[in-house]
Amino acid sequence: MLAAMPDSAPSPLSAGGVPARAGGDACPGTLRLHRADDGALARVRIPGGVLSADQAEALLTAAARFGDGELHLTSRGNVQLRGLGTECGGELAALLTEAGLLPSAAHERARNIVASPLAGLDGSPSLGRWLAGLDRLVCGSTAAASLSGRFLFALDDGRGDVDALGADVTLIAEGSSETALLRIGAADEVFRVPAADGPRAALRAAEEFLRAAADPGAWRVKDLPDDVRAELVRTIGSAAGPAVHRPRPRTATPPAPGPHGSAITAGVPLGRLTPTQWRLLTGTARRYGGELRLTPWRGIVIPGPVPRPAAADALRALSGSGLITAPDSPWAGVGACIGHPGCAKSLSDVRAEAGAAVGPPGRLPVYWSGCERRCGHPHGEWIDVVVTPDGHRISHVRGERRDAPTTTLRNDPAALAAAVAAARA
Repeated sequence: MLAAMPDSAPSPLSAGGVPARAGGDACPGTLRLHRADDGALARVRIPGGVLSADQAEALLTAAARFGDGELHLTSRGNVQLRGLGTECGGELAALLTEAGLLPSAAHERARNIVASPLAGLDGSPSLGRWLAGLDRLVCGSTAAASLSGRFLFALDDGRGDVDALGADVTLIAEGSSETALLRIGAADEVFRVPAADGPRAALRAAEEFLRAAADPGAWRVKDLPDDVRAELVRTIGSAAGPAVHRPRPRTATPPAPGPHGSAITAGVPLGRLTPTQWRLLTGTARRYGGELRLTPWRGIVIPGPVPRPAAADALRALSGSGLITAPDSPWAGVGACIGHPGCAKSLSDVRAEAGAAVGPPGRLPVYWSGCERRCGHPHGEWIDVVVTPDGHRISHVRGERRDAPTTTLRNDPAALAAAVAAARA
């Protein structure tokens, strides 16, 4: 029955909010639940992926009380709750509001902000002020409430990790704390702005995008016609500082699982966390600083500081729970959409297939998609495995380029695993 319902439906609390544009922005939120085959789905925006231990416990409570008990990480460092009852919207929103995870009902789907997860932990600049400032400005802007759930801000500490993710507006820290760089979409030209004014410059760019997107009805900068996009960059640049040539990185480099100075990082196989794993992560964070950072690569950073002997013990415990704590894990670099039976559009149980095909880690990450929509796929360079009516299409993707694909029949798991392993190598 759920599969026959509309893709998304607003909860009672979203009445009177910003209306969806013609064509329907179906991105789910916490007030606008998505109907999937395994129940309703809520996507909780976590700007910068930063959670307190108390907020993490609130999410687990919500998953247990209203959903399937598990927490699912997204490619933007957000959390999805699955298997929800269709009438839980009001209670879920109240719980998240009390935990500080829903500061504005009108802006809850616009709070899409990714940030370099190791910022401030390894000698790189801290992004905490930018993150808090941008989130506050977005929630205080009437115009920003009209941003689609797809529009993305990125805050990069200068290493280029989230700059490579193809955000609509990217703010990049420079070596000097006095200035920052502002990028619009994938433009090779960035604009130097005062670092203290960075969050406001990012919001102004988003509001200017909304004006430029009114006629074409685009959801993201990359969807604008070429001439409109070029004019948008010129308009924003005229109000910003001088232009600097700085091509966007083509490949994102996520933090490797394991220790990072006084912080520790763990990967999450297929982005799905059991209650036991979530409690272990939350408890570890509570002992060492009280904070978790969810990464856009479905991983978790515990900033700490974690003393060196304690870090080894913590990583052993996380590994014992099934998390990825070393780069040589068979699960390193393996991702997949929810697949069948959770999604009616999926042609296969790609998570089970990905698990059956894991082996020695390859040079490239691999992402399994149950249909041509390829929900949650990575950016940069990866091996793309897509289920089609004829079998699994395996391609090597480099940005916008795709090698000639190979196809392996779905009824030959051994051949499929061998083909994926060869492509990753």
